[in-house]
Amino acid sequence: MKRTMTLKELMFVLPLLLLVCAFSLYPIITSGVYTLFDYQRNNQSLNKLFLSGSLNAGLFAEDLQYAEFYMRKDGESLGQAAQARLQPVLDDVRAMLSSFEGEKGVRSLSPGEAQSVEEFLDKLEADAGVFLSELSEKGEDVSLLRMAGLPQLLEEMRTCVIASNYVGLRGFGRLLSDQRFFNALSNTAVFTAVSVTLELVFGMMLALIMDKSLRGIGLVRTTALIPWAIPTAVSALMWTYLYDGTSGVVAMLFDRLGLIASPRMLLTTAGGTMASAILADVWKTTPYMALLLLAGLQVIDRGLYESSAIDGAGPGRTYFRITLPLLKPSILVALVFRTLDALRVYDLIQVLTKGTPETLSIYAYNVMVSQSNYGYGSVIVVGMFVFVALIAFVYVKVLGAELIAE
Repeated sequence: MKRTMTLKELMFVLPLLLLVCAFSLYPIITSGVYTLFDYQRNNQSLNKLFLSGSLNAGLFAEDLQYAEFYMRKDGESLGQAAQARLQPVLDDVRAMLSSFEGEKGVRSLSPGEAQSVEEFLDKLEADAGVFLSELSEKGEDVSLLRMAGLPQLLEEMRTCVIASNYVGLRGFGRLLSDQRFFNALSNTAVFTAVSVTLELVFGMMLALIMDKSLRGIGLVRTTALIPWAIPTAVSALMWTYLYDGTSGVVAMLFDRLGLIASPRMLLTTAGGTMASAILADVWKTTPYMALLLLAGLQVIDRGLYESSAIDGAGPGRTYFRITLPLLKPSILVALVFRTLDALRVYDLIQVLTKGTPETLSIYAYNVMVSQSNYGYGSVIVVGMFVFVALIAFVYVKVLGAELIAE
């Protein structure tokens, strides 16, 4: 019978809930928000989240003052008819200047204000072109205006207007047509499928050996866990030396066995880097898989094996009829943990092959950190999350949802 949590019990778990919110929910919510914006830290017009348009009001007002001065000063040399045509333009500039004069920094613009500013700049640019043409026809020296005056001011005023970088779900539409994303997805799927399969097979063999009651089995268990205990970056650096095309032991061995055409292929070709990353990952993580499976083997009732031996069942029949079915929950846990870990592989490949083949994590890092594109980088991360969630769902449906409940 379920009961309601008391206030004292709630206060006991409250610190944990706050930590979960701070370190788990906040990054997730932030990533979700970033997917809705074209948020780029290295672009001055996109380095904030702008739901509406914005304007660098201080710089815009300063440029308007200079524009008004140039046009008024040089317009004095024109005829009365040209000055009459110029006067409404000057009035428009002064009216716009009065709207922003004295303001500093960036301010938000409503959709109507943003449209008014854009229309004003379009009209001012056209009028300024006519103004400069009339000065040229009159023979006035307008080289200074053309090079560093009015045209440059008009161009700078346009940069003061910062459009909204809200893109909604268009980032996900871009993701669906991003060939680089699907290449990274393919590389991730191949790496995960091959490495996890080999780790399951070798881990099962290693777990069955470590489960035996033999003399010296404690030393075997301790030795088998050494690769898993080594930090991933250190392990990847070690394998880099082993794969080296000039002095690497593994590269030379593969070459002499005829597995590769040249010792240099392991770290210089697409297939070589994929195989190198898989081999290094299998070497490091097989003990972890074996440890999880060994925990499942330890809880199987030994009386079942004795009964099987009395009935005359061989090792193969015993394994497939007793060990494997009873080990199914441990296999599910091991596969889920290792698959999720392999899908987000980054440090091993980054250190070992400098980011080749490009996986989803490496692609997301390159876009989000190297290119400072947090908007589309967050879209890639969400796409990666959907792929990982789909894999976890398939595991549970195939191996049995009731195992999770148990």
